[in-house]
Amino acid sequence: MILRAVRPAVLWSVLAAVALLLAGCSGSPRTSATAAEGSLAAAADLRGQTYVVGGGNSDQERALCEVTVAALESARAGVTDRCSGDDDPRRALMSGEINVYWEDAGTAWTSYLRGGEERVPPDARYRQVADRDLAENGVVWLAAAGFEDSSEFVVAGPEAARLRLRTLSDMTGYLRSGQPATVCVDREYADREDGLRAVERTYGVTVGPQQVQVLDDGLVPQSTADGVCTFGEVSTTDGRVPGLGLTVLDDDRGAEVASILAPTLRKDAYDRAPAVARVLDPISGALDPPTVVALTRRVSVDGATPRDAAREWLSGRGFIGAS
Repeated sequence: MILRAVRPAVLWSVLAAVALLLAGCSGSPRTSATAAEGSLAAAADLRGQTYVVGGGNSDQERALCEVTVAALESARAGVTDRCSGDDDPRRALMSGEINVYWEDAGTAWTSYLRGGEERVPPDARYRQVADRDLAENGVVWLAAAGFEDSSEFVVAGPEAARLRLRTLSDMTGYLRSGQPATVCVDREYADREDGLRAVERTYGVTVGPQQVQVLDDGLVPQSTADGVCTFGEVSTTDGRVPGLGLTVLDDDRGAEVASILAPTLRKDAYDRAPAVARVLDPISGALDPPTVVALTRRVSVDGATPRDAAREWLSGRGFIGAS
C-alpha cells in the first residue's frame, strides 16, 4: 500500500466538513416548518447548500441569528439552527462548527485582527475589517447593516438624580471616590480592548475587580433598575432601557466607538454559493435603528421567542412568506 501525504489545504477542508457535520447533529431541533418562500427566494435559489447558523447570547444576536436562519430556509437552503447562544461564536466559525453568524466590525478589529487604536468612521472600519479578515482568515463579510451599535452605561433614574450622575466623567469620578458601587458588564465587554478597558484608558480610572460584576447581558438592564448594579453596560439598541426608567450616561470623552454589524461567512461556504449574498444583503439594508430596537424589544420586553420575532418581521416585510 502506498501512503501519500495529504496537502494541508485538503486536510483542512476535510476537518471543516466533519466539524460542520457534527455541529449539525447538535443543532437545535426544529419545532415547526421551515420558512415559506417570499422575495428572498426570488433573489436566489440555494437548494443543495447547507448552513450552520450561530450567534452570541444577547437578545439582539439571537434575533439576528434567527432572521438569518429563516432567510436561508426561505431560499431553499438546508439550515441547522445554532441560535441558542454561544459565548464565542467567532471561535465556532473559525473551527468550522458554524459557517455563518453576525459580527461587529469594531470587535473584529480589536479582538481578532489586533488592529491599532486609531479612530476611523464606522463605515471605514467595516471596510478595513472586511478586507483584512478575508485576506488573513478566509472570512467573508457581507453587506453592512443599516444601523450602528455601541455600548453605553445606564443608571437607575432615581439614583442618577440623587447622585447627580449625567456623564461617564461623573460615573468614573464616583468610582474613584471609594463609595460602594457595582459596575455590571457582560463577559465580552469585560474582555474586549474596546470595552471596559477603553473606558479606563479614556477616563483615567481603574475599575477594581471588586467593583465589577460580569452578568449575562440580558440581565444587566433589569439588574440596574433593581439596584443590584449601580452602573450597567447595555447596547445602544436595547429596547428595554426607556421602559425600565434607566438614565443613559453621556460618554463625554468618547470612549465608546460606534460600530457596524454584518453577516460573516467562512469563505468555503461563500464560494460554494456566492448567491447567498443576494439573500442576506437585502436584510442588512432593511435593518435600520428603529427596526433593530423594535426587533430586540419584541424579545426582551414582549417575551416573544427570537425565532417568532424574526419571522414576524421578515414576513411583514415580504422577505419570507406568511406561515
